[in-house]
Amino acid sequence: MALHVKTGDMVKIIAGVHKGATGKVLHVYPKKGKVVVQGRNVVKKHVRPSTKNPQGGRIDIEQPMDISNVLPINPKSSRETRVRYKIEKDGSKKRVAADGTEIGTIRRAK
Repeated sequence: MALHVKTGDMVKIIAGVHKGATGKVLHVYPKKGKVVVQGRNVVKKHVRPSTKNPQGGRIDIEQPMDISNVLPINPKSSRETRVRYKIEKDGSKKRVAADGTEIGTIRRAK
């Protein structure tokens, strides 16, 4: 199943505590239906001292949120948009915004 967001996309959060906020997608978990958005859904985690973090303490981590709570931002209009898919005659598959603007290529022509 093709997902409407990819890693690196700018998205707007449309539901939940961070509704209305925007951010960049850091990770996509397709099997779980989750995405991690930079700077959003942040929680504190208590960590023991280690070589990576010698003092220990509390660190901030972005937690995954449901993929249905985000919409990609159209680069042309800077507004959130739904995504459609278009298969070209040469076999390439492209993501297209609802107004027809190309967002990105999913699969290149062979």
